[in-house]
Amino acid sequence: MKSQNGWPISQNHDIGIKSFEVAGTGITLRCAEAVAPLLVGLAKEFHKYIEVIDGGQPDDWGYAHRMIRGDEKVWSNHASGTAIDLNASLHPLGKVGTFDAKKVPMIRALAKKYGCIWGGDYKNRKDEMHFEIAIDATKAAALIEKLNGAHK
Repeated sequence: MKSQNGWPISQNHDIGIKSFEVAGTGITLRCAEAVAPLLVGLAKEFHKYIEVIDGGQPDDWGYAHRMIRGDEKVWSNHASGTAIDLNASLHPLGKVGTFDAKKVPMIRALAKKYGCIWGGDYKNRKDEMHFEIAIDATKAAALIEKLNGAHK
C-alpha cells in the first residue's frame, strides 16, 4: 500500500520510521528515515526563518498511520512518514492566511528546497501547517546528497 504521494505506508514501523530531533527547537519528528534529512531540515529552517516551533506545545508531528482526513480510501502521506505538520494550533486545517503574507514566498522556497509542497498551496482544502515530500525516492536521495554537499 502507498500513501497519496506514492511512498509505501508503514505498518509496524517496517519502513524505518524513527524519531529525529529538530536542532534548536526542543521537538522531535517521527518520519521515514529515507526522507528525514529533508523534513527535519525544512523544520529547522522554518524555525529559524518563518516562526519559532514551540517545543512546549504538542502541535508538531510527522508519522501517523491514518487515512487522509475525511477520506476512507486514500492513505495520508503521514502514514508513509513523508509529511510533517508544524505549529498546527496556529495554522488549523482549512484556515487561510494564518501566516504573515511576507513570509509566504519564504515558506514556498523552503518547501521547494527540500523537495516538498506546502499545504497552503493546495487547490481545495488548505492545510497551512502541512509539508509533504513531493519527489520519489531516487530524487529524494539525490537531493539529500546535494544538500549535504552544500553544508560541507
